[in-house]
Amino acid sequence: MKLKLFSLGLFALIFCGNVTAQTFKASAALRVITPENLIPISGGMGTPVIPTGKKGDLFVRAFVLEKGQTRIAIVSVDNLGWPAYLGDRSRKLIKGIAPENVLIGATHAHSAPDAYGFPDEKGNTGADLKYLDWCVIQIADAVNEAVAKLEPASLKTAVGEAKGKIAFNYYADKLYDPRCGIIQAIATSGANKGKPIVTLVNYAIHPEILGTDRKLISPDLCGPLYDRIESKVGGIAIFMNSAQGGMVTADTRRENGKEANDWDECIRIGNLLADEALRIIEPAPVQENPEIYCASRMIRLPIDSEIMRFVFKNSPLAAEAGKNNDFSNVSTRLNLLNIGKAQVITIPGEALPNIGFYLKRKMKSDQPFLFGLTNDAFGYILTKEDFGGFERYNYISRTSLGEMTGSIYEEEALKLIHKSPAPAK
Repeated sequence: MKLKLFSLGLFALIFCGNVTAQTFKASAALRVITPENLIPISGGMGTPVIPTGKKGDLFVRAFVLEKGQTRIAIVSVDNLGWPAYLGDRSRKLIKGIAPENVLIGATHAHSAPDAYGFPDEKGNTGADLKYLDWCVIQIADAVNEAVAKLEPASLKTAVGEAKGKIAFNYYADKLYDPRCGIIQAIATSGANKGKPIVTLVNYAIHPEILGTDRKLISPDLCGPLYDRIESKVGGIAIFMNSAQGGMVTADTRRENGKEANDWDECIRIGNLLADEALRIIEPAPVQENPEIYCASRMIRLPIDSEIMRFVFKNSPLAAEAGKNNDFSNVSTRLNLLNIGKAQVITIPGEALPNIGFYLKRKMKSDQPFLFGLTNDAFGYILTKEDFGGFERYNYISRTSLGEMTGSIYEEEALKLIHKSPAPAK
């Protein structure tokens, strides 16, 4: 009799352990990465600008998910882009997550310190390497804190049209994706039971309301977006950009023909996007104990552009990506995630909207997400048909890796999609 009771007790212990191990968990953490001093800011290739002040804080924001043996980190950095060289240094400091499961994306703010070390015509760079070294540590610290705080959670995901005057395509007014994707993890126990742990917003837009012209270090519209979401529902807000290339930007146009490029406009657009995101996610059904999945593959892209090759050869931060192959091509990692009903694919740069529409149509979910400028940011990504196609595209063609980048990227992304399981319906 005692043996039977012992056996039943052991079975119950093992069973409960397995249930606990297969519980969906989530957490989030952040670090402020606003530099103490006024260091050069960058809005793209060219000489960085010396700022005269600051408006709002820059952040690293980390979202960690876990179920069973799968653990994923999604990191957002308030910067124009974040080189894989810096991201890989953070990955080495992150504990408990496989490096290939750590996705590091940039919001694409045009008023943050130069993270690529863009060289001038003489090959000199104004990047503050000590500041970037510090940011590497802050990214790892944020993820490690989030890992330590993992807690049981439920999930809400949704995709819907964000309405109002938020974005437009500078090249062709309506050629952009108005859909906004939201992933929200909700605490299922403790003092914050029923409240969001994190709300992730995925939308295509250039946060360049201030740009470098205002000479301010700033997160641009992302700062007010964070504040609005956190003040309304709590938790931590994260922004991940989407396919905003060529040239999906903030709609700051006014009826008088002028543009409102100031902090008040950052607040207007950031608040509106936050409100729309919360409107879209609010009626979404709660997903209890959802499944998660993460896959990745390394791909190589040829560097055909002389301008881009010059950057790789002369930047102390980008050079690592191409130094072993005479700067003829570059390697980068693509990720595909299933998070409950949502499916996510990453983009290592600024894909044009038509590439984004195409990939979303091919994904195995009616809730498709694109994380642009993630794991690296190799300029604009065009299809070969768009490359140099007409005068409007001259700039984005010059600042892309080359004519075949879009085609190669699409082919490799489709391989990940085809091999992945379909998310839950």
